[in-house]
Amino acid sequence: MKQLSSIIRQMALWVAGIFFLSASLASAQSVIPLVYDVENTGASFAEPAYPAQDQLPFIQQLPDPLMFSDGSGRATDFKDWSRRRSEIANEIQHYEIGRKPAVSRESIDAKMDGDTLIVSVTVNGKTLRMKTLIMYPPTGQAPYPLMVGMNSVGGSIHKDVFAGMGIAHLVFWSGQVNGYSQFGGNDSREFERLYPELKGNGAYSEWAWGVSRLIDALQLLGPEKTRIDTRHIGVTGCSYAGKMALFCGAFDERIALVVSQEPGGGGAAAWRVSQWMPEKVEHIDNTDYNWFMPSLKEQFGDDNVSYLPYDHHELIALCCPRACLILGNPDYEWLADPSAYVSCNAAKKVWQQFGIADRFGYSIVAGHGHCQLPQSQFPEVKAFISRFLLGQDDVSTDNVAIAPQHFIEKYDCKKWTQWWGTNQQPPIRLQP
Repeated sequence: MKQLSSIIRQMALWVAGIFFLSASLASAQSVIPLVYDVENTGASFAEPAYPAQDQLPFIQQLPDPLMFSDGSGRATDFKDWSRRRSEIANEIQHYEIGRKPAVSRESIDAKMDGDTLIVSVTVNGKTLRMKTLIMYPPTGQAPYPLMVGMNSVGGSIHKDVFAGMGIAHLVFWSGQVNGYSQFGGNDSREFERLYPELKGNGAYSEWAWGVSRLIDALQLLGPEKTRIDTRHIGVTGCSYAGKMALFCGAFDERIALVVSQEPGGGGAAAWRVSQWMPEKVEHIDNTDYNWFMPSLKEQFGDDNVSYLPYDHHELIALCCPRACLILGNPDYEWLADPSAYVSCNAAKKVWQQFGIADRFGYSIVAGHGHCQLPQSQFPEVKAFISRFLLGQDDVSTDNVAIAPQHFIEKYDCKKWTQWWGTNQQPPIRLQP
């Protein structure tokens, strides 16, 4: 009888422990914000040091996203994440895309002309003007959540995904900031009229700057004039515009949801992993250097990629604690989706560290054209939109980790991350 009582007490303690753990996780999620009201919560932190390439450590594995740049410790507590996030953001700007300058609210003039949003940004006596139509839904109620599509309505997400959801749309026309396009254009650089000292920037820092100025305008005008809920803004795009969406979401904490579709190398894929792949994929040596600073290739091309103090799992992680969904298409070798698969699993560890893993997901699905979202991916896209733009907390986004079985069998994600927290890098064997 005593033994039975002991067993019952142990079971009661076990159940209580499970309840406490569940309550703790729920509490952690309730206190960690889903979005912020400011563009950069880490703006007040000092920038990290920027060593020259030959002074940087040689890291063959993926760098530890939680390790502070000076090696003083790891941001394992969420209260330290803003500082660490600021370091990563500054390093990506310094080594890869160029500076995304902050803009004071006094420099922004915003107005609505009917349903058209117009924003003028004045810097150093010069003005850049953007305008775009806000497309309101036939259902729902104002203020509406908003999806910003990169150069197209809803990016490349099929309109059926949004049907009946009551979500407004707005297109960011990237040519209003930087006229370069994969598909032709006048290659005008409006951004560089305002910032001639940043002429060497890559396009992604400039496009991210442009999206942030549209959000500035929406905040300044307020929901009474725009009918937009600025705490429920999403961004999406595909291919080079998928990269654009990822950079825009990573560098503006007012964006609640990032849906980056088939972004390829320079997007979700890790530069290091892509360099090790035998397939012909987009990597540092053969990407488009209208997008990135030429110094990225000059300093970190080929095997020198291991000197890069960060990698693109950390670009993804800049979205944390906000929501992010990466969509892939393994039918197109150039997109380097095996590298994105490794990178996504590495990035997810940051959300996991803070008990909010259900805010990140990836779905890599074959059998469809480039930038043609198949119906098989509709459920996860709808789930993320429903939960993080519509605020439907009863919609589950748990365990959205979809990849081809041969990815799971062939690509060992752990070997790229197992050294995190140990400060000891194990050797890596090149994939056959």
